[in-house]
Amino acid sequence: MARLTVTTAGLGLSALDLRLGVNRVGRDQHSDFPVNHPTVSTHHCELILSHEGVVLHDCGSTNGTFVNGQPIGEVWLEPGQQVRFGDVELLVETTDANISIPKIERPAPPPPPIVLEDGALLCPRHPEHRAAFKCTHCREVMCSGCVRMMRIQGGKPLFLCCICHNRCERIAGRKAKEKKGFLGFLQETVRLKFGGKTDE
Repeated sequence: MARLTVTTAGLGLSALDLRLGVNRVGRDQHSDFPVNHPTVSTHHCELILSHEGVVLHDCGSTNGTFVNGQPIGEVWLEPGQQVRFGDVELLVETTDANISIPKIERPAPPPPPIVLEDGALLCPRHPEHRAAFKCTHCREVMCSGCVRMMRIQGGKPLFLCCICHNRCERIAGRKAKEKKGFLGFLQETVRLKFGGKTDE
């Protein structure tokens, strides 16, 4: 980060290590950098650090703010310059702002769905269940436990994707043959005996 070294001795302050934003300098103990010296005003100046560098702004101090011996109101600082607050002298070491961008860990995508022999898909998040829905946007497949259902008054339920929250459609599956009970078996037997056609 940007840093100014204090070259005036006896202040108990060796350097000003700036933080991003406004850094206030003055005799006020609530300043970001309190400087206990009679020639420094209560609110002497501000050092404003951004990604572009450091701006030095004088706050109407009594004894003035100087860069390389010249009085300033507001100026961009450069490394190697001499800065003076009243009679307190400093050296600009660096004006760099190290802005780190945090690394965002994205969750790993779920594994591709397993395809069964009959063509049905298993839910990637719940492999013990068959996928019953498919997102119309991201094409993700999911089981009934994954999909989010929204009830619309007076209309059909709306199924939403658990990934992108867009609309889902039911996966069209093959209808299973209905199992015939004893009564159905008996009716089929009677039809065969008397030459009737079955509905198969």
